[in-house]
Amino acid sequence: MEAAVTSHKPVEPAVPARAALPAQGAEAAGRGAPAASRGAEVAPGAEAAPGAGARGARRGLWISSTYFAEGLPYAIAHKVAGEFFTAAGASLEIIGLVSLYGLPWNLKFLWSPLVDLHGSSRRWLVGAEIALAVILLALAAAADSGALGLVAALFGLVAVAAATHDIAVDGFYLQALDKDAQAAYSGLRVGAYRLALLAGALLVAFAGWASFGASFAVAAVGLALLAGAHAVGLPRPEAMGAAAAPGAAAAPGAAAAPGAAAAPGAAAAPGAAARGAAGVLRYVEPFRAFLRQPQIASSLAFILCYRAGDALMFAMSSPLLKSLGLDTAARGNVGGIGTVASIAGSTLGGVIIKRWGLARTIFPIALLQSLAILLYVALAWLRPSLPWVVALVTLEQLFAGVGTAVLVVFLMRRCVDGYKSSHFAIGSALMSVSATFAGSVSGYLAASVGFTAFFAIAFAASIPGVVLSRWVPRD
Repeated sequence: MEAAVTSHKPVEPAVPARAALPAQGAEAAGRGAPAASRGAEVAPGAEAAPGAGARGARRGLWISSTYFAEGLPYAIAHKVAGEFFTAAGASLEIIGLVSLYGLPWNLKFLWSPLVDLHGSSRRWLVGAEIALAVILLALAAAADSGALGLVAALFGLVAVAAATHDIAVDGFYLQALDKDAQAAYSGLRVGAYRLALLAGALLVAFAGWASFGASFAVAAVGLALLAGAHAVGLPRPEAMGAAAAPGAAAAPGAAAAPGAAAAPGAAAAPGAAARGAAGVLRYVEPFRAFLRQPQIASSLAFILCYRAGDALMFAMSSPLLKSLGLDTAARGNVGGIGTVASIAGSTLGGVIIKRWGLARTIFPIALLQSLAILLYVALAWLRPSLPWVVALVTLEQLFAGVGTAVLVVFLMRRCVDGYKSSHFAIGSALMSVSATFAGSVSGYLAASVGFTAFFAIAFAASIPGVVLSRWVPRD
């Protein structure tokens, strides 16, 4: 569910940045501007596929492949890492520390401005995939050697590279598509991400049949192939932005952000101190622009609270199923069915938001997601037979998928032009804080009060997000 993170914001700064122009062009296109000004709407494959159907198919292909490439390293740094150390006979304390591999996703906003300020999201995306392939090859070589310290360090590198890749993928998505397309394809991106999480489970199964070294080698080859395909086939929305505005090479930022060319003190004080001050201002400007948005307090509270109940629930879902008598194979089968349901739900959520808009759907979907947690209260209390377990888990996953689509669209709408990569990274990092906190306390809480009361507490933890959905910006 973190993918949902995962996941993963258009407002308006006065920025001549390459990221700003496609989004602004897309908005102009929606107001009837000529085709030449449509920026992001035209850029992704328009020249190669003039037909709307062909353009949509090409979009769907690169959205699916980039978000699959985003989800696979996440699965490796979390699920596969935990399974590896379990199979290696590591202590429970060491296995518990695997959760620390989530810290780069919590902290990625700290280096997200680098993606906006240096190079392009497209280049960062491809470069991160190449780096991940190389690290996974090293992991494949070390996995079967018994050098657990080296393997642990390499998993840490996977996590850092994967979190950076997330920033680039999300930023590229926001730059290459206009607001309507971002909402329309949100279900597809979440679905592709969740397919990658399922692929992570398959890597574990393959490791049991062959070895973890072989499993990591397969993952490395897959990411290398994706990197090659993306280097050749991804659209170049930033190229159109640069052509339209020669000043796009200047540092992205609002009028108040002094870039290297525009900083008033740069010409008068070319010393190292002045350049350093200008650099600091360029770095902090994305954070200032994010916090200057209207109703930012309610937005931040909503992002932090929206998935709190779900995160608490999912942290103890597997132990609950085990207590109901499901062995590892049965839990895997139920989890696979649930993953398919969540993909269907995220796709359905994208369609619903596209059809009725975020303003009309955010509250009812938040409420639906919250009420679905009560299905786990019923599971813990009634302890039904296997068919009912499958049905209730599948239904909850369907509703959770719909809820994820709403959060993804909300985060995208909180991205200011010129800082899309940074702002989505900030939003998704804040979203993951609740999951990290829930994972650290859920076991203690469930052991203290029992599963039925625990899932009732998870439902209560979801209510603030529902209430806040009535007070956040809805554009």
